[in-house]
Amino acid sequence: MTVFYTLMRGSSKGRDSMESPFKANVLEGKVALLTGGGSGIGFEISTQFGLHGASIAIMGRRKQVLDDAVQALRSQGIRAIGFEGDVRRREDAARVMESTVKHFGRLDILVNAAAGNFLVSAEDLSPNGFRTVMDIDSVGTFTMCHEALKYLKKGDRGKGPARGGLILNISATLHYTASWYQIHVSAAKAAVDSITRSLALEWGTDHDIRVNGIAPGPIEDTPGTRKLVPDEMPSKSREYMPLYKLGKKWDIAMAALYLASEAGNYVNGTTMIVDGGLWLSKPRHIEKEAVRELSRTVERRSRTSPVGVPPNSKL
Repeated sequence: MTVFYTLMRGSSKGRDSMESPFKANVLEGKVALLTGGGSGIGFEISTQFGLHGASIAIMGRRKQVLDDAVQALRSQGIRAIGFEGDVRRREDAARVMESTVKHFGRLDILVNAAAGNFLVSAEDLSPNGFRTVMDIDSVGTFTMCHEALKYLKKGDRGKGPARGGLILNISATLHYTASWYQIHVSAAKAAVDSITRSLALEWGTDHDIRVNGIAPGPIEDTPGTRKLVPDEMPSKSREYMPLYKLGKKWDIAMAALYLASEAGNYVNGTTMIVDGGLWLSKPRHIEKEAVRELSRTVERRSRTSPVGVPPNSKL
């Protein structure tokens, strides 16, 4: 019988009243490595995977964020460790993979949640800014997948079941139609979805590795939403949210749990849309000058707490 349990103290506002529909030990014995796992959606997935029995390794560029995240995870009884690294650097990816396996003895799940994003019109976006997001989102995703392969292969994951592992790529819905002022992210996430499908075909057949994705909609209290739907945005722009509300990080984490559990064992090559139906609606237009002002506001704010795009990048 499914065991329901009340979630412990965590990062999502209002999450204390939510209950998980999954068994508390559904990921018992699994080891998960998450890029971008120290904040936002990545941290919520880290938390929920840990609360459901997995050991957690998180990778990120900022030591303080990693240290705070690991402390928060451990305070909830989760086995967790953090490693500094940049997903764009192959040597960092290889080192973090090796360190994770050395520490926990195996690797079962890779979650690629590291991402860069910001609002900017195509004419104001420099090639370097475009390249930065492509490198983080798409090249970084492939680099991490490539370095994880030898650890996720069927029969190569230490003691336990011989079945291969899981790769879960966090995507978006921006490229399903078109989105205003996010050509860089749309291109990067389109590449991520293509990577998901191609690896699912090749590695599912050759190595019994499932490769899936999740495309979140606007999620409250995340770095991405603070960049794309900041408080300064005109209130009229918020009227078009699906189901008249923002999603929660918990919603994305529950989708990730499904894909990582035995319940999702026959799901491969799919990017699950979790956006309340927003992608079905007409893209919302914002005046270009308003976007420029919003971008300047967000950039000023991010200088004290940079998220997503490296602070030394020229946008």
